[in-house]
Amino acid sequence: MPADDRLIVALDVPNLLDGMALVDRLGDAVSFYKIGLGMLTGGGLALANDLKSERGKRVFLDMKLFDIGATVEAAVRGLAQYEFDFLTVHGDPQVVRAAKEGAAGKPTQILAVTILTSLDRADLDANLIKPGDIHDITLERAVRALEAGADGVIASPQEAAMIRALPQAKGRLIVTPGIRPAGAASGDQKRVATPAQAVADGVDHIVVGRPIWQSSNPAAAARAILAELAG
Repeated sequence: MPADDRLIVALDVPNLLDGMALVDRLGDAVSFYKIGLGMLTGGGLALANDLKSERGKRVFLDMKLFDIGATVEAAVRGLAQYEFDFLTVHGDPQVVRAAKEGAAGKPTQILAVTILTSLDRADLDANLIKPGDIHDITLERAVRALEAGADGVIASPQEAAMIRALPQAKGRLIVTPGIRPAGAASGDQKRVATPAQAVADGVDHIVVGRPIWQSSNPAAAARAILAELAG
């Protein structure tokens, strides 16, 4: 039976060798992996390419690109040649539009970051983000990113149901970090949900990192999450 690609495992480990070792331990249980900025200088792009081209895995490259339009377009064009499945950019409309130009003709889907799941209202105040409820701001950013052409959004599971109800979200992806199995520690995430709750709220893919790679048996931890999704 093929692995359930609704589960994306975040390879938040220091380098390519640690990443490969974890992928080996997970084996056929996992088909989709996220590689983020933290592993970029540790061989992250090489690992992403190996997963995609040699191991037949799906790859989510979580770079959260943000720059002037021409730079974003050029960066996305360079990354899209490897045909990774997902690539993140910040959800500002001009960034999304530039990213879509860079990905033109390639299967790489552009996902827009709304509000990072590690942030709360106090963080937004410190960053001079406009007043208002964090859920409302997330929803507004999702609308603007989707209208700019994003293939989907990254959002907290707490906003997933609201985003899924948007007319602009029809046929688009919702991918959520901040997923913690029941009883797991939240870590640095402030807006979390269980896998089953996230999927019930309309999420297409969940991203799970520490509860899997910190486990003494990562494959068993992944299978437990997959069982929760299936149930």
